Amino acid sequence: MKYRRFGKTELQIPVFSCGGMRFQQSWDDLPAEKIEESVQRNLEATVLRSLELGINHIETARGYGSSEMQLGWILPKLPRDKMIIQTKVAPVADPAEFRLTFEQSLKNLQLQYVDLLSIHGINEGETLDWSIRKGGCLEMARQLQAEGLCRHVGFSTHATNDLILKAIHTGGFDYVNIHWYFVNELNWSSVEAATALDMGVFIISPTDKGGMLYAPPEKLTKLCAPLSPIAFNNLFCLARPEVHTLSLGAARPEDFDAHVESLEFYDRAAEITAPITARLLEEMNRTLGADWCASWSEGLPSYVDVPGEVNLQEILRLWTYAKSLDLVEWGKMRYNLLGNAGHWFPGLNAASADAAAIRQILGDYRFAGRVGEILEDAHGLLFAAPKKRLSEGG
Repeated sequence: MKYRRFGKTELQIPVFSCGGMRFQQSWDDLPAEKIEESVQRNLEATVLRSLELGINHIETARGYGSSEMQLGWILPKLPRDKMIIQTKVAPVADPAEFRLTFEQSLKNLQLQYVDLLSIHGINEGETLDWSIRKGGCLEMARQLQAEGLCRHVGFSTHATNDLILKAIHTGGFDYVNIHWYFVNELNWSSVEAATALDMGVFIISPTDKGGMLYAPPEKLTKLCAPLSPIAFNNLFCLARPEVHTLSLGAARPEDFDAHVESLEFYDRAAEITAPITARLLEEMNRTLGADWCASWSEGLPSYVDVPGEVNLQEILRLWTYAKSLDLVEWGKMRYNLLGNAGHWFPGLNAASADAAAIRQILGDYRFAGRVGEILEDAHGLLFAAPKKRLSEGG
């Protein structure tokens, strides 16, 4: 395993983290007697395999149903000083409620403290306000830190880049859990801002949300050769020293294998990914045009400023990669969350988009004249049955 300094926390964090959102039995809290023995054995085998590989960062959340409780049946049996344990608690209007929820997390985990506590889901203005206002959840988290119940405080986010930057620039956080990978480079300025403040940078779910790379289309597989798409995306991220760890949502012990194999090329990450990146971009340029691929995201308004709150930025991103690299199934998975996942996936899809009204607010956006037809094409390509987040049974 390889390790990196996790910003100002000074933790040496493995470049892969064991994310605890896929091996639990239920996304709802369950009584202990409802946990099936086979499910618990699988969870414990996954954690033990993680530690065996040197992946000693175990990450979960209060919002992950039975995950914390099930982890609490194994973590106290393992060497505490050799593990980095992280949980996440959603921001709320009442910081006392935030504290009670965190205390439930500790009780579930059967630990005296966690190394990393994230404010989970600073995704919109309201959740940012609940977090950073005087007497808010961030102050409460720092109080928990002063009491020795957590060591470091960060936040996780699915927000648009402008709001992420606002949260980072408060200077109030030690690290950030953020989306950034080959098919989503929109948050790079937030990664740079976090680096400037010496914050740890944790990349959320690059294998799943980064393209459903465990089941890649044939076109992407060929373009990524001699690497697998998983290995390419891992190394694409880890070639940047600003990135510290990638979350692997392992559901079973063998889910780590393809990731660990990619570390064979760790010391040559930039060198080996450069020609693959060039090949992917060449294909994207051939399919959609170099002008589009270079600048489609420049000057797009946030969904809150678009008529009908159509999430232009997300729809155009999904269309771009689905159309050029055949990432259609991934695009469908993400597109059909729009309007069905609250602030975790904000804005609406293009079903009822008013192309004329949208065109009027695009100003000098260089592709304004094409947006209507692209929205129509994206909806035809990607629309399916509405999806729910995993935590909602999706």
